[in-house]
Amino acid sequence: QVQLVESGGGLVQAGGSLRLSCAASGNIFSINVMGWYRQAPGKERELVAGIRSGYRANYADSVRGRFTISRDNAKNAVYLQMNSLNSEDTAVYYCNAASDYPRINYWGQGTQVTVSS
Repeated sequence: QVQLVESGGGLVQAGGSLRLSCAASGNIFSINVMGWYRQAPGKERELVAGIRSGYRANYADSVRGRFTISRDNAKNAVYLQMNSLNSEDTAVYYCNAASDYPRINYWGQGTQVTVSS
């Protein structure tokens, strides 16, 4: 089992920045990929960014160029640097970790990001 804890959410003005952090614990050896999802009110949960060791990160089109995901294997953590935030970025952001064999997804409890305009 893997436990994920997010931090760094909050209220920020449009154009501002936030840095989200996610720390993983438990059976971390099973994790192959980590990423960030978000869910806005009335919308489906969507992938924001993901990263797999040895591969380039992937981003949603809406955040590419503004957000940067990074992973620190030594600290069992993943981060999301969010710049040039706008109102459409307002959502609950969830840390995700996944194993390949078997395929299992782990989720954090979420952290609220609110962008005022």
